[in-house]
Amino acid sequence: MGNEQALRQSMVDVMQQMDARGLNRGTSGNVSIRVDGGMLVTPSGVVPGRLTAEQMVFVDNAGNWDDQGPRPSSEWRMHLGLYLARGEVGAVVHCHSRHATILACAGREIPSVHYMVAVAGGAKVPLAPYATFGSEELAQAIATTLDGYRACLMTNHGQIAVGRTIHQALAVADEVEEQAAVYCGTLTIGGPLLLDDAEMARIGQAFMRYGQQKQG
Repeated sequence: MGNEQALRQSMVDVMQQMDARGLNRGTSGNVSIRVDGGMLVTPSGVVPGRLTAEQMVFVDNAGNWDDQGPRPSSEWRMHLGLYLARGEVGAVVHCHSRHATILACAGREIPSVHYMVAVAGGAKVPLAPYATFGSEELAQAIATTLDGYRACLMTNHGQIAVGRTIHQALAVADEVEEQAAVYCGTLTIGGPLLLDDAEMARIGQAFMRYGQQKQG
């Protein structure tokens, strides 16, 4: 129970960090963490400053929750679909960060404008097709687009990122927003000089050895 309480509090902390960093505004955006039998997801319509650990909603793998408590985020299907499709995913962060949303509303993915684009797991940050928020169609579109990636943009919506932990997912979302800002900037001065696929593949391999990861 103590561990679950810590997970719940980490979700509150991350939502408040997103608000403080400008990755979200108001009640937009949501986060979740995989737990035994399902997930914990943020409640619907609560601003980050008023969130509490107790408000986090447990949704089981069949999509059920306690209807006597808070309602889960309207995007719960999107989160649950990723856990069911991607066994390695431990947390999901969804936000409406400004530059990522600008590109998403223009129908643009983020190409290989900078080597840090590889944080998303490939040579680009892909773009998922539009579907109504909270719908099963959107959940399916996100699961398909994110196959093999750690982040994607969502047409006319925002961005979503995954990680082993909620802090890793937040770091990916934060970097996607930075790369979106860089790409938007290049579009105002004639467009970017892109790195080729071979270089992005080398960068992807280098990222696997980067930092304090244990060598197996």
